[in-house]
This record gives sequence, C-alpha cells and structure tokens, in this order.
Amino acid sequence: MLRTRIIPCLQLIDDSLVKTIKFKKPSYIGDPINTVRIFNELEVDELCFLDIRASLQNRSPNYKILSEIANECFMPLSYGGAIKDEFTAKKILSIGYEKIILNTAAIETPSLITKIAKYSGNQSVVVSIDVKKSIFGSYSIFSKGGSKKIKINPVDWAKQVEEAGAGELLITSMNNEGTWSGFDIEMIKIITDSVSIPVIANGGAGSITDIGRAVLEGGASAVALGSMLVYQQKGMGVLVNFPDAKKLKRVLE
Repeated sequence: MLRTRIIPCLQLIDDSLVKTIKFKKPSYIGDPINTVRIFNELEVDELCFLDIRASLQNRSPNYKILSEIANECFMPLSYGGAIKDEFTAKKILSIGYEKIILNTAAIETPSLITKIAKYSGNQSVVVSIDVKKSIFGSYSIFSKGGSKKIKINPVDWAKQVEEAGAGELLITSMNNEGTWSGFDIEMIKIITDSVSIPVIANGGAGSITDIGRAVLEGGASAVALGSMLVYQQKGMGVLVNFPDAKKLKRVLE
C-alpha cells in the first residue's frame, strides 16, 4: 500500500498567501516564499498552490511569484488558477511545476484535460471539484472560485474527468473549508467509490483524527491541509507547521 500523502494546500491571491473560511473572507497569512522555505525544512511530500481569485477576476497566473516559488521549493509542486488553455499549462509546467490543477477551465472546456494529459501524462493533470451540500442533503459543484453553480452531478463529473484523462481529483467541501470541523466523509466516499484514480480530500481538517477518517473511512489516497498548517490552533495566530510523523502513522494504520 502506498504511503498516504499529506499535502499543504496553500491559497494565493496574486502574490499573497491567504486563508479563507467556506471560500469567503480571505485572511492574510504571509509571504509564500518564506512559507515554502519552512515547508522545505519540514520535508513535506508536496505543495499545492491555488490562486483562488484568478479565474473569477479573469486574469492570467502570476508567473513571477510562481517562478519564485518553483525556484525555492525542494518538493513536487502543483498549481491551479486561471489555467485557461494548453499554452498556459505548458508554461507553468516549464517553470518547474509537476502538476496542473484545473477547475473552471475543465468545466468550460473538458477537452483541455485530454490535451494536457497527452502532452505531459495523466499524472500531471489534477481536476479540482468544489462541492457544496444543500440544506436538503444534495451535492452540487461550483466553478469561478465557488461563485458559479454548475448543473452537473459531482459523481457524474468525477467519472467524466477521469474518462477525459485526469490522473487525480482534488475534492473540496465548500461547507467545511476553513472551519476545522472535519472532512465531509460521506462526500469523499461517494467520489472514491465512483472512480479508480486517486482522490485528495480537502476542506475542513482540524485534527490528526480527521486525516485518518478521510483515508480509512472516506477512501482518500491523499489529504490536503490548509488551516491546520498555517495557524497554531483554531482562533489563534499564524504558525506554519506540519503534523508529527509518528502521530500520523498511528491514525493511518
């Protein structure tokens, strides 16, 4: 069995590191370069950067900060935000990113998944699916940084992007994101049961136990963490950190 990856999922607005709660109210965390240096020292598995306003603002990726991050980072990198075409994807890969993360562009142009996969391999294409649960218990997906509801069932969409060539899925609970309340295990399980590609659980982690549940109960192949890694504790100040390896091993056994 492959070792479960624990991935810091860091939010950018242009060149600033931020953290949101339920996709809203971004709080400034700090400089992304200094944060990368800390994660280098902590020897994390990989880093994920998402420019959370780029698609909504219809702007290009900030190649300057992305290049600076790639030059500083010792571990594999993935990036999502305003990747609208094959040219943009190739440029980001060329500056040192191993994986491209698609959300809005995948919905608007599903063929882009296939084009990038043919160019750089399925393993380099991650499709991000932002999912919101209604008060009635049904799930819907959203694009444009969580601002636009899409009339596609999450399971159907997960199957479709797998067929198109995605090598991995990043599944984010919009209800739980930034709340420290735990992952939406039901949602993760529904997705992992419907596809054969790896699923990264994201949105809501508040403890080591939550990580174990996402993997053992939800079937996730990897876990993305945000608030847990940039704050001391819920409601406390910024402190970049990473879970203890021995504690992680215990909850994942």
